[in-house]
Amino acid sequence: MSILTQDQTKRITDRVLSLSKADECIVNIEGARIGNIRFARNAVSTAGLADDTRLTVQVAFGKRQGTATINEFDDKSLEKAVRRAEDLARLAPENPEFMPAIAKTGYKSSETYVKRTAEIDPEFRAQAAAYAMEACRKKGLVSAGFFTDRETFETVANSNGVFGHQVATSLDFTCTVRTEDGRGSGWVKRSARDVARFDPREAADVAIEKALRSVDAKALEPGRYTVVMEPSATSDLLTFMIGGFNARMADEGRSFLSKKGGQNRLGDKLFDQQVNIWSDPWDKDVPVLPWDNDMLPRERTHLVKDGRINALNYSQYWAKQKGQRAIGSAGNIIMAGTDKSTAELIANTKKGVLVTRTWYIRMVDPQSVLVTGLTRDGTFYIENGKVKHPIKNFRFNESPVSMLNNIEEIGKPLVIGGDEANYSMLIPSMKIRDFNFTSLSDAV
Repeated sequence: MSILTQDQTKRITDRVLSLSKADECIVNIEGARIGNIRFARNAVSTAGLADDTRLTVQVAFGKRQGTATINEFDDKSLEKAVRRAEDLARLAPENPEFMPAIAKTGYKSSETYVKRTAEIDPEFRAQAAAYAMEACRKKGLVSAGFFTDRETFETVANSNGVFGHQVATSLDFTCTVRTEDGRGSGWVKRSARDVARFDPREAADVAIEKALRSVDAKALEPGRYTVVMEPSATSDLLTFMIGGFNARMADEGRSFLSKKGGQNRLGDKLFDQQVNIWSDPWDKDVPVLPWDNDMLPRERTHLVKDGRINALNYSQYWAKQKGQRAIGSAGNIIMAGTDKSTAELIANTKKGVLVTRTWYIRMVDPQSVLVTGLTRDGTFYIENGKVKHPIKNFRFNESPVSMLNNIEEIGKPLVIGGDEANYSMLIPSMKIRDFNFTSLSDAV
């Protein structure tokens, strides 16, 4: 019973709400059917299908809250969960930042569900893996990868009359290809809600081509270089910056958007004029649920406009403290791009470095969003508009804030991520000047 219909969940939530004796009650039901296949050394290692459905009930007596979770839906189990949550609430201390359940509101549905993705079967998964494995065998290469597809639903309801139900689909595919001697490595990641937008052959061919071209990497002196970063590499770094758009963090001095005296940098120009970043639950490429984890309705929100900080995210509590309006937190991040391919960005580069992937990234300084990490799985030297030869990987110390202020060109966006129905990114490739490589890495 992993995927329930709206009628089914409405009956369950109505029953839970009727059982509660608390001042308020919030109900969340989630379910998922997740298929997967994993392969390594050109052979399938695991494959399976996982089903899960769970209900969470949260109640409050005044400012005292309690929560209980179950995966059984008969009347006896539902009542047991409600009583458990109420018992915990009576024992809990008062929450000084308690905010009441949101008032009745409507949700504008987003197109998160595609039937053909929900119909992915074991044969499709096997074929997706088979192409990579067979192509690598023929070329004397070694493949490893993971394909996963999801069909999910989420229902939210509360004692104020709020109700929302939505289903979603998504898929993710990653593949690493290495030469048998371990001297060359390539990698690719593809994500989509619609399986029609996923081509396993195209994906595997990208990883294969990078593995073959990355053999015999030469050492390049560390330093500041112009880099062409593919979308996967860029998105990993931007993720560290996006959390800083939290208004409370900024006001309390815990963000790169903080100012002295408890102020924030809303309205300040921090990035290149080309930088535009927004969230939109109804975007056709990366749609997400129209509510956030607090059941607040999401809106299209322009975080950065022409390089200027245009909006911050206010929780219900912080919005009340600051006299602002709370809206649902972003479920996706979209950055404006162009029609230029990564190849075109390379063609316009006299000297630089092409970065396929960044990994093992760690925060160094939250105030400037300085992070450190490594390149891997295909790093190449660019000269006179062409990829000249592979180079050894680097460790870098860089801030995505500085990156977005050093943009020379922006390429075509690519869908990255796709965690159920609540997180996706649409991020372009970028050509960035003065990227700081601090040392060499022997890993491929």
